[in-house]
Amino acid sequence: MTIPSYWPRASYTLRAIIRHSSGWMLDESRREDDAQHAWHACITAMVLEEYAARPVDIGHVIQMLLVHDLVEIDAGDTYAYDEKGYETKPQREQAAAKRIYGILPGEQGQKLCALWEEFEAGETDDAKFANAVDRVQPFWGNFSVCGRVWKENGIEAAQVIRRNEVTKEIMPKVWDTVYEQIQQAVENGWLKG
Repeated sequence: MTIPSYWPRASYTLRAIIRHSSGWMLDESRREDDAQHAWHACITAMVLEEYAARPVDIGHVIQMLLVHDLVEIDAGDTYAYDEKGYETKPQREQAAAKRIYGILPGEQGQKLCALWEEFEAGETDDAKFANAVDRVQPFWGNFSVCGRVWKENGIEAAQVIRRNEVTKEIMPKVWDTVYEQIQQAVENGWLKG
């Protein structure tokens, strides 16, 4: 077996993509990168699995969470509340997916691309759960550093609610906690009311 020469470099590239949405590490020394986000999201999924409203295949969810941001190697990280950036995000990420997943041999590239497409579509219970985790993990990161990224960007509670509403359907008990924390963030002045 020969490991493709491009793969080690591609996997390390995720460490160079600094995330805007996740914000700061808990010690506030630096921002989280895409590789750290993927790991944090996978651990969060494992912990939250018991709160899923319907059964999910956690192995499948973890696969989606591991590959969903590979497109950011080319497309970059679009800040969760960047409305202008979201106008071109689908086109940028689709082109990135075609190139990145196209590098991999046949079925392997197709499998990873299918995982990314399922995550993006957000229609299956596994994809809904993965998307909810992908949103709640950065939410809790921001909450843990007193809303630093929200304050830096003047984010409103309504924006955070819209971004995290996918959690309501697939993890209602988690949503209740997130909603309470959003209200607390407003009271603390971390989010605009």
